[in-house]
Amino acid sequence: MSQDINTEVHNAYEVIKEGGIILYPTDTVWGIGCDATNPEAVAKIYKLKQRAETQSMIVLMNGEKMMYNVFKDIPEVAWQILDVSEKPTTLILDDARNVAPNIIAADKSLGIRLVKEPFCFKLMERMKKPLVSTSANISGQPTPIAFKDISPEIIKGVDYVVKLNQDKIAGKPSTIIKLTRDSQVKVIRK
Repeated sequence: MSQDINTEVHNAYEVIKEGGIILYPTDTVWGIGCDATNPEAVAKIYKLKQRAETQSMIVLMNGEKMMYNVFKDIPEVAWQILDVSEKPTTLILDDARNVAPNIIAADKSLGIRLVKEPFCFKLMERMKKPLVSTSANISGQPTPIAFKDISPEIIKGVDYVVKLNQDKIAGKPSTIIKLTRDSQVKVIRK
């Protein structure tokens, strides 16, 4: 790992632990994020995106331990889907806990994605908490595919902009699959 990534993890962590929000590269598109357990920070993201709090956002995690901290019961099919997924996949699971209440959907579900992307992984390792991830745009606007496409309003509205991968074209948004308590599987976005 280069010093650059470690410096950026440190800088982002310092902002997040104080309740700030960051603009950062993920394994898919540029995201706006914060500590997923901090309801005030989550509220800042809703306000910046001009998004209703009824529209939940997803949460990134860096491993099984973090997933089990948020979900007591994870259906076996969730692990099977993650094992065979060739691209980033967001799972919507029921009965989330130990995160900010304003990030959990009205039906008590929460969208989560396990990431291996080095910056996100190391940041969560440092935080020891999940990281909110929502596309870096005003609600209803197109998702930016590169850092240069992010609106100045978003850039000025965050507390810190991560200085990594700003010249790369982002990947596509993740596949989204909803899994219910009774093991029903519904593909929301391919």
